[in-house]
Amino acid sequence: MATLICFFAILISFPSEQFRQIDQSAYNLLGENAFVDSLSILGEPWVILLASILLILYLWLHQQNYRGMLFVFFAVGVGNALNQGLKRLFDRERPNLPHGLDSYSFPSNHAMVGLLYLFTIAYFLTERLESKMGKWLVWLAAAGLALGVGTSRIAGGEHYFSDVLAGWCAGYSLFVAVAVWYEMRERFFKKHMQNN
Repeated sequence: MATLICFFAILISFPSEQFRQIDQSAYNLLGENAFVDSLSILGEPWVILLASILLILYLWLHQQNYRGMLFVFFAVGVGNALNQGLKRLFDRERPNLPHGLDSYSFPSNHAMVGLLYLFTIAYFLTERLESKMGKWLVWLAAAGLALGVGTSRIAGGEHYFSDVLAGWCAGYSLFVAVAVWYEMRERFFKKHMQNN
């Protein structure tokens, strides 16, 4: 709920002068940073598609986890469609910078769908992992990569900081909703199997 509220707060606030100053400060800090900009590749559609297909194949062939396959579809596939719909709905122009693109800006697809696919991979990597330290390391890596993918769009001048922050908020909100659905279904089916 907190990240969903944060998304709407950004939506209301990003046209304000204060948020414009924050967006400009973020670009001043990260703009033209070649290393941060290079992390953008992790949020490219072909990388997300390939990673999602590999995860679906793993869940299908090694675990026969069909609800897990739906998890990937709902998180990444629906998340991408939702992002495109939000962009068309809000029609925010991209930054007027040398590397700017022609499509709409709010919220950032790299930030939103990048977080969704990285967190979905982390979720299934840690689902059967016994080590608490291992779980922490996987989640820290996923969060760090999601942070890098989002900030790469500021460094490259393709997005404002507010676009990226809104993308993270929307992505995390959807991820939690899908994870709650998945875990409720898992509990229901385990309980059903025990009763039979």
